[in-house]
Amino acid sequence: MKKLIGAVLMLVVVAFTACAGKAKDNNDEKDKQTNEVKKMGTIHLTKAEFMAKVANYEANPTEWKYLGDKPCIIDFYASWCGPCKVIAPILEELAKEYDGQIYIYKVNTEEEMDLAAAFGIRSIPTLLFCPMGENPQMAQGAMPKDAFKQAIDEVLLKKK
Repeated sequence: MKKLIGAVLMLVVVAFTACAGKAKDNNDEKDKQTNEVKKMGTIHLTKAEFMAKVANYEANPTEWKYLGDKPCIIDFYASWCGPCKVIAPILEELAKEYDGQIYIYKVNTEEEMDLAAAFGIRSIPTLLFCPMGENPQMAQGAMPKDAFKQAIDEVLLKKK
C-alpha cells in the first residue's frame, strides 16, 4: 500500500510540468530491415473507439467500468504541446517494452474535445492509468521513463 501511495505521489509531483503536444503514432506492421513483425506501439483513439475499448462513460456515467483485457495508460495530448512531444517517444518505447502486458492509448484533445471535457482535461499532457478492476489514477505533466516504468510496474501490473 505504501508503494502504491508513493507511486501516486510521484505522479502528482511530476504533474507540475504539464503542457501539451501531439505525438506521432508509429504502428508500422513490419520492420523494414529484418522483415519481422514489430511489437505494438501506441494506439490513437477517437471518442467512439475509447467508448468501445476503454470505458463507455455515456452508458455508465456514475460508475467506472474498464472494458479492456489488459491495463492501460491513456495519454491526453495536443499537437502544439512541448512536454507531450517529449513523452511521445518514451510512450512508444514503453508500448513496445510492455507489449502484451498493457495498452498505451493516445487521445488528441484538439480532435476529441468532448472526450477531453468528459474527463476534465485542463492541462496536457494528462495521463490516465487504468489498472484492471480498480478506478483509474490521473497524473499531469511529463514524466521520465523510469517514473513511467515504476508506475506501470506498481500501479498497473502490481509487480512491487
